[in-house]
Amino acid sequence: MTPVYIEASAPTRIDLAGGTLDIWPLYLFHDGAQTLNAAISLRARCSIAPRKDRRIVIVSEDTGHRVEASHWSELRDTHELRLLGRILHYFQAQGLELHTRCDSPVGAGIAGSSALNIAVCAAVARWCGVVLPADAIMQIAMNVEAQAIDVPTGVQDYRPALYGGISAVELRVDGVRRVALPVEPLQLQQRLVLAYTNASRNSGINNWDVTKRHIDGDVTVHSSFARIRDIAAAMRTALEAADWPEVGRHVADEWENRKRLAPGVTTPEIDAMLAAARGAGAHGGKVCGAGGGGCLFCMGDPADIPAIRRALASAGARLLDFEVERDGLKIETRDAAAVR
Repeated sequence: MTPVYIEASAPTRIDLAGGTLDIWPLYLFHDGAQTLNAAISLRARCSIAPRKDRRIVIVSEDTGHRVEASHWSELRDTHELRLLGRILHYFQAQGLELHTRCDSPVGAGIAGSSALNIAVCAAVARWCGVVLPADAIMQIAMNVEAQAIDVPTGVQDYRPALYGGISAVELRVDGVRRVALPVEPLQLQQRLVLAYTNASRNSGINNWDVTKRHIDGDVTVHSSFARIRDIAAAMRTALEAADWPEVGRHVADEWENRKRLAPGVTTPEIDAMLAAARGAGAHGGKVCGAGGGGCLFCMGDPADIPAIRRALASAGARLLDFEVERDGLKIETRDAAAVR
């Protein structure tokens, strides 16, 4: 085989409503559950270059971690880059150097790890000559990530990474289905502000705590999720009708119910940032993902967006520029000799 160089990337996402319900079996307790999300142009990226020997090298450019192994069997657990090692272990890859990086901050809550997971799974599969349909890539990515973080994972984050766009992920007894929503990306994009709270977060810990409390019969958690399910359905109707003030109000309502799930979902700093955005005209805002840190987003009329951006920056948030991304996974293979 001619040595090849592979590059792959996948978009992260903003979860608009219905998050956490995508963790099995939570959605089975709430008929009609769905999550709504929009892929964004802050991408997770990886590259694979061939080596002259059979060794494996993994480099995370975001964290500065580097792992080397003489054989794929050494890559299950004994290093800092556990998820990447697990993927290479699954595909039994040899003789390569894998580099990864993400356009978003670490622990941003916009599914950077899931997007990277999809990009790396697709790239390593191609390196190994394995042809996989999208459903198989998602299944491998989801299961390997659960092994790496030691708690259950949700299903929504792999779909914007694979397909891009604005979508509903319907969570039903007979399976999970992604439905592309008839929403013009620019119409949504010009009404959004995305910012980093300057505090990282751990979705696995927060989500598992909430999941366990729900299964244990916590009435507050159950009722909050029931309301979050209903808000997602109402928001989908508003999105499809391009009723943007109503979409913003549903964002605010979702956040109020999400805060009831666990004490760590919000912080005084996050509350201050969202209050500043509301004072500047935002219809609503919420933290991305499970909460506790990471990114937040706010919605408002296009004319109010500059003021909302200034208010968030003044409150200590770091603004992130992005576009709503139409494209999902991208992968390119080149002759390695041409790359040098």
